[in-house]
Amino acid sequence: MKFILDNWTLLLIALSSGAMLLWPTLKGASAVGLSPNAAVLLINREKAVVVDVSDAADYAQAHVSGARSVPLDQLEARLPEVVKNKALPVIFVCAKGSRGGPAVKTAQKLGYQQAQALSGGLKAWKEANLPVETA
Repeated sequence: MKFILDNWTLLLIALSSGAMLLWPTLKGASAVGLSPNAAVLLINREKAVVVDVSDAADYAQAHVSGARSVPLDQLEARLPEVVKNKALPVIFVCAKGSRGGPAVKTAQKLGYQQAQALSGGLKAWKEANLPVETA
């Protein structure tokens, strides 16, 4: 007990440095979705389908090359006609990545078990210098 009282600053430094070492791991565990590079691998290797869940104006401004437009509010009705094969991976993209999570939940409810969201959305895609199209 005397050691703890005499060296409380050293113990505080040790605990805070341990917390700082764990922070990236904990932060990474909370992040959901695919990185742009992982998405490209899925597209090239497993023929993943990219679905842009942005509204029509955002989709017209810019979208992932080859992405199909299905606004989030129409996803439940239109996804089965856009992606007929439920075994294929489906990657959901929007402008900033905020609509991907709800899109994945909707797709999984419809039976698309390989549905994933692009982490960071179109913004992350552009930052990775990957191709985009405009309407």
